[in-house]
Amino acid sequence: MADTALTARQRSPLVHAADRLAAATRSSGGAVRLAEVPFLAQVNVRLDAKSPAADAVGLALGLQLPLEPNTVVRAGNLTVVWLGPDEWLVVGRPGAQRDLESRIRTAAGDGPVSVTDVSAQRTTILVTGPRARDLLSHGCPLDLHPRAFGPGRCAQTMLARAQVVLVARDEARAGFWVLVRSSFAGYLTDWLLDAAVEYG
Repeated sequence: MADTALTARQRSPLVHAADRLAAATRSSGGAVRLAEVPFLAQVNVRLDAKSPAADAVGLALGLQLPLEPNTVVRAGNLTVVWLGPDEWLVVGRPGAQRDLESRIRTAAGDGPVSVTDVSAQRTTILVTGPRARDLLSHGCPLDLHPRAFGPGRCAQTMLARAQVVLVARDEARAGFWVLVRSSFAGYLTDWLLDAAVEYG
């Protein structure tokens, strides 16, 4: 009998909402753009930031792990999000999680390290457009003004009572990634769509 876990087709948590997200984007006239970015590889890494293993992992990934709280480092297809003094989330292209896990474990060698594939735990909602900050500010307690939360910043926070990882992307006009647990994705999407009506 075939292994259904391997042959089953992946289904994103927000596949049912794609048309509604696109409609909200159109009705806002470009003020906000909402879309799911499904299946991104997400690998949680914990190790001593001052250890040789941390330097080796950075070299293996082609970047330096961010050491400043609430910052993001990006290189090529990889984004590394600071989650704590000894914890990072490595985000990569869909399907890259096994390769990332292997590279990180190999680079860390015998050093104490925890590497966990959490790709299925969350999905990512892209929120961009000239009014993206205003939209998110309706439900987020953080000061999202560019001076306080500009490109390359991140935070574990609440958005409309859902726990999220919020990332201000560093590309021009790239907006925000909202990484939300799959079980809360539908609720948060409904909230975003309701809040976006103001810009329609």
